[in-house]
Formats: sequence, C-alpha cells, structure tokens
Amino acid sequence: MKPRRALLLLGANLGDRAAALRRAVSGLGALDGCRVLKASRVYETAPVGPSDKPYLNQAVALETTRTATGLLIEAKRLEALAGRRPGRRWGARVLDVDLVSLGSERVRTPWLTVPHAAMAARPFAAAPLGDVCPAWRRRFTAMKPDPRIVKLWRNGR
Repeated sequence: MKPRRALLLLGANLGDRAAALRRAVSGLGALDGCRVLKASRVYETAPVGPSDKPYLNQAVALETTRTATGLLIEAKRLEALAGRRPGRRWGARVLDVDLVSLGSERVRTPWLTVPHAAMAARPFAAAPLGDVCPAWRRRFTAMKPDPRIVKLWRNGR
C-alpha cells in the first residue's frame, strides 16, 4: 500500500500526563508501516464533560501504510498499554488516541469515522493539529483562541 499521511490527536488527564503522551508518540513511531513526521507542542486544555482534571493534548502526523482500521486497533492497544480501561463517555482517562484523518480516505462505520466528524468543533484540537498540519488551521477559523481553554504547556509552569 502507498504511504499516506495520518493525523492523530492524543490526550491524557490522569497520572503522568506528559509521560503518557511521550510513550504514545514513541509507540506510534515504532509501529510497522509508520513513521512520525512531526509531533506538535503540548497544550493544556480544560476538560470537556464530567471530568474536572485538565488534559494535556498533542497532535502527531504520521506517514503510514496502515489502514484506518489498523491504526484504530493500534491506538486502542496503546491506550490499553497506558492503563486505560473502558469507562464512561467523556470521562477522565490516562490516554486517548483519536485518528483524525488518513490521507483522503473516508471511513464511516459504527466504530470509526475518518475524517473525525467532530474534531473541527473542538477548541482543544485546534492548536495541536495546526502545529502539525497548517491546512487544518483553516477548519478552525471561526474559533477564537481562548487561553482559559487552551494554553501552551510548559511542564507545569
């Protein structure tokens, strides 16, 4: 299969959040048929949903020969290795890995939609995705950056 560019968004709001993101980026780069092209800066974002713990978010651009389903399976494996267990929607999590896009591929199944259907409506996704793929910034033009929601993370400072 011809290599394509994939964009993934990572998030963590339990445990050592920064370490979870580092391990996820490393794990993605170690997959057969995947090469990390760029990782965004890390942003701290306000939680969405019932959790009161802020997230760290980071985007990753990959070159991959894997299918969307293959990337989803690996994303779920990385989440499980990080200690994530099934829980309530929008709940706190040690690691979340979302496949945002895969080249021009379109997928719509009960368990996977590519490109990610809701990503352009999520303020926490704008900055990290814009770091790794400037074309994504156009999708967020109506969204004004709100420093109370999203700020560049400086290792707790």
